[in-house]
Amino acid sequence: MTIWNILLWCGLALTAAGLAGIAWCILAVIRARRAGLPDAAMRLRMQRVVAVNMGALAASMLGLMAVAISIMLGR
Repeated sequence: MTIWNILLWCGLALTAAGLAGIAWCILAVIRARRAGLPDAAMRLRMQRVVAVNMGALAASMLGLMAVAISIMLGR
């Protein structure tokens, strides 16, 4: 197994983790809207979701970059 294969699989795993985080954010927002929370509680919950969403987007982006690099340089 070459370094490019390892980079490819790590990138795929990181992208999958990022997508799972984004899916969690979507579900958390749907649950929060259905709960009918007061404005202050909704703001606190959304702040947490936004932070997780930014981390998930960053992980997904880094994973896709690793996949692209391993495909371009591995051949």
